[in-house]
Amino acid sequence: MVKGISRQVILVHSPDPELFEQAIFILRADAVGREGVTDAALLKEAKRIIGNHRRTAPQLPGLAWSLLGAMVMALIWLITCLI
Repeated sequence: MVKGISRQVILVHSPDPELFEQAIFILRADAVGREGVTDAALLKEAKRIIGNHRRTAPQLPGLAWSLLGAMVMALIWLITCLI
């Protein structure tokens, strides 16, 4: 049990409840009471972050990643042999 710690959190329900029920955002201590930061702005920022949950890496099948890795390693091997 933790005593003496008080944190403010934002709970946002997931747009895709199949995988996650909700997201929990823990607010920084200096964010609370900051000028211009309202509850609506905090909730909007939390929802924006959840909306950007898409993967940044291109979706390639495992075989394509394996071939790409093999080509990179072959190139590195070739460069080291020529040096």
